[in-house]
Amino acid sequence: VLPPSISRHNSPCSPHFLPALLNRGLMHSGDEDIIIVCRKADAFALACAVARCYPLFNQKYQRSTGSRTITIEFYLTDDRSTVLTSEDIAVMDAAACGIRNACYIVDAPCNMMQTTHFVKEARRIAELLKTKVVVIEGEELNKKGFGGIYGVGKAATAPPALVVLSHTPRHATKTFAWVGKGIVYDTGGLCIKTKTGMPGMKRDCGGAAAILGAFYAAVSQGFSQNLHAILCLAENAVGPNATRPDDIHTMYSGYTVEINNTDAEGRLVLSDGVYYALKNLKADVILDMATLTGAQAIATGLYHGALLTNQESWETAAMTAGRACGDLVHPVPYAPELHFPEFNSAVADMVNSVLNRGNAQVSCAGLFIGKHIGWDYRGAWIHIDMAAPAYCGERATGYGVALLLTLFGFASQSPLLRSLSTDM
Repeated sequence: VLPPSISRHNSPCSPHFLPALLNRGLMHSGDEDIIIVCRKADAFALACAVARCYPLFNQKYQRSTGSRTITIEFYLTDDRSTVLTSEDIAVMDAAACGIRNACYIVDAPCNMMQTTHFVKEARRIAELLKTKVVVIEGEELNKKGFGGIYGVGKAATAPPALVVLSHTPRHATKTFAWVGKGIVYDTGGLCIKTKTGMPGMKRDCGGAAAILGAFYAAVSQGFSQNLHAILCLAENAVGPNATRPDDIHTMYSGYTVEINNTDAEGRLVLSDGVYYALKNLKADVILDMATLTGAQAIATGLYHGALLTNQESWETAAMTAGRACGDLVHPVPYAPELHFPEFNSAVADMVNSVLNRGNAQVSCAGLFIGKHIGWDYRGAWIHIDMAAPAYCGERATGYGVALLLTLFGFASQSPLLRSLSTDM
């Protein structure tokens, strides 16, 4: 266990090192047994770390088609009365399932995980959980005023979509909305990426994938409050109908956006998603998660997602949850009066890309999204940019699933998640 005097911003059990150790020692063929010695407080983070070692997506010709059993045994170093209950094991199993499914979506290339495939996956999860699902796609998005999602995805062969999964228990008193960026492929649009900058852009749906995985795990283990997963799905493609620089789009919020960079598309789809959470769902807490900016890796590194929020209590809770589960976050400045002027436009309410990339670019990108629910929004808004932590090497990490489960664990029926979470 890392002492606070040595490392203040890492998980005490250093779960990031576990996959490296396991991948060196595992044969990845046949059944395997893994023994972990740890405190009970670290078991959830380490279980999630193990789940990342067993990705589901594999299209190799010689791939194994047989079933395998991976057994994980925990030896707890607490006192003898401390045990992992069946409920604890169930929530770790659900989290592992959510992480591996999120990794599958991110690892799959666009020809196998188009918006239409993503919608089918969301419907499958909704059917498993017996929850309501709403899908608005294609021209219906345009007719209903979703100028951000429609504008980004209208050039692709597969239609853009807004997918909303809703868990609404009878005695709920609060409403939480998780909004995910689901760009299944990002060419950059007409501001096209380079031949070396484009490979890997299948991962631009990491936020939506994590939210879908976390929604499955949270609801399957019992969640006491209203919970909505909003997936903003599109392919940022090049074609005759592609959005041009200088085009002006009217967003679902009513704000107009002058496009000065078609490769700053994630904030456009998310802005429609967060305003839907405010207007249609009356959410008390709105969290958006996205592989939003390359600048995130510069600001907070490869392991910590960038955290931007209008409430300090949620900032503290998110950092605590990140250290508890292994999905680390670190705050970036929240100062709309200093950073939002970077989006000034002469002809519209705002442009979509900053004028000065040296002025807190990660904060600016998040504030673009926050503007659409308003600086006077009385609820909590949390933005997590997880562009770098979403993958490691050539594989997705499922980052975000464990973080959401832990951050909102106070509303879970799982005693383990409640013990790791801050009561909000």
